[in-house]
Amino acid sequence: MADGGKPDQYWYCVKHHRVETVDDLCPAKHRLGPYDSREEASRALEIAEERNEQWESADDDWDAVEED
Repeated sequence: MADGGKPDQYWYCVKHHRVETVDDLCPAKHRLGPYDSREEASRALEIAEERNEQWESADDDWDAVEED
């Protein structure tokens, strides 16, 4: 898999705190994405936090089932 992406994709660079396009990408280790829109990429940290909370909740539910 190439390090780049499609021209209509966006990434969020956690090193520079900015949205990036295929024409100006930092290394993959610094990026979240790809996202379908610039707006969605700009919310990358929020989206990651929301997903982490969902996963933690699912883990808590799983742990509760194991304890029964």
